Amino acid sequence: MLKGKTILVTGGTGSMGQTFVHRVLSGEHGVPRKVIVFSRDEAKQHDMRLRYLNRSVTTDEVIFRNFMSVLEFRIGDVRSYEEVCSAVRDADIVVNAAALKQVPTCEYFPAQALATNCEGPHNIVRAIRENGYPVGTVIGISTDKACKPVNVMGMTKALQERILISANVLDTKTRYICVRYGNVLASRGSVIPLFLEQISHGGPVTITMPEMTRFLLSLDEAVDTVFAALKDARRGETYIPKAPSATVIDIARALIGKRDVETKIVGVRPGEKVHEILVSEEEAHHCISRGAYLAIQPMLPELRQARAPRNALTGEYSSAGSVLGAKATAALLRKHGLMPDQVAGRREPLLR
Repeated sequence: MLKGKTILVTGGTGSMGQTFVHRVLSGEHGVPRKVIVFSRDEAKQHDMRLRYLNRSVTTDEVIFRNFMSVLEFRIGDVRSYEEVCSAVRDADIVVNAAALKQVPTCEYFPAQALATNCEGPHNIVRAIRENGYPVGTVIGISTDKACKPVNVMGMTKALQERILISANVLDTKTRYICVRYGNVLASRGSVIPLFLEQISHGGPVTITMPEMTRFLLSLDEAVDTVFAALKDARRGETYIPKAPSATVIDIARALIGKRDVETKIVGVRPGEKVHEILVSEEEAHHCISRGAYLAIQPMLPELRQARAPRNALTGEYSSAGSVLGAKATAALLRKHGLMPDQVAGRREPLLR
């Protein structure tokens, strides 16, 4: 699938981007010709480069001699059309992981969220269409918050999905697809690193609402979703993993264990949902099952299949509908190595 391909990852220094790059370079889906990490943070790029310098991935040629290496770093911003053109023109596959994703930040600075989360993907589409770049696939990384959005982050991510999906109508040479998933365990800004830090300092552990639920997906499972979409998604489809969920209070209690750590209810943050929704009630009418994933079919008639398979859902796909119990939540966190005793013994940070 990726053998001999040039893969551009915008926002490649983020949590998902780093895990995706690591997996691509492992060669599990074929050894790529080149992986380009495109982002505007030189410090994160430098840290990422140093980690690969001290770790064997696939070949001694992976790092340094930047433009001569399999893994290449480029400073740039998806907000800049010119910089996007410079990066996209060499790619076979574009993974758009660049985003402003912190809910409160986007609420306070909606124009900034619009610039990165909407104008960025529009620049990718425009660069390919106006210059005829032979990009095979563009895949946008979206979020549950794009489904029935109530906050700026979700609204801009919903628009990203529409920008990319609609691009298939005017550009029949490039396949534009999306993936949408919920809370990623231990990603930057997620609740588990916060809980672990609060526990390490003796508490209190701050809970928004005890009944709040979240889908639980590891970074590797998020990347698996991207790989599955790259392999099987048809033009205009949005891929969604079938994932378990848990209450926030059960997550906190599992991490606290028998420690004498207090929990404190602090209330919902601005723009935050009580339950995550990955497929809305409206989208359920054109959502099919494909193995371990759901695929939302495009709404635009030009992109619909002549004979679409039977709908997989009768209603919305919400984290409130598949909630694990307390023991199962603890077992899942331990399976992914996220319990305090497991994290404390690591030399490396929680994220790659």
